[in-house]
Amino acid sequence: MSSDSSPPSGPPSRRGLIAFAWVWVGVPLAYGVYELVQKATQLFTG
Repeated sequence: MSSDSSPPSGPPSRRGLIAFAWVWVGVPLAYGVYELVQKATQLFTG
C-alpha cells in the first residue's frame, strides 16, 4: 500500500489557453458588432 495522499495527476489545466482563445475571438467580434451598430444607426437615422 502506498502512503501517498496526493490526488492522481490528470491532464494539465488549460484554463489560461481557453481564456486566451475567448479573448482572441471575442475582442474582434465585439469591435465588429460595435462598428455594425454604428453603421446601422447612421444608415437608418440619416
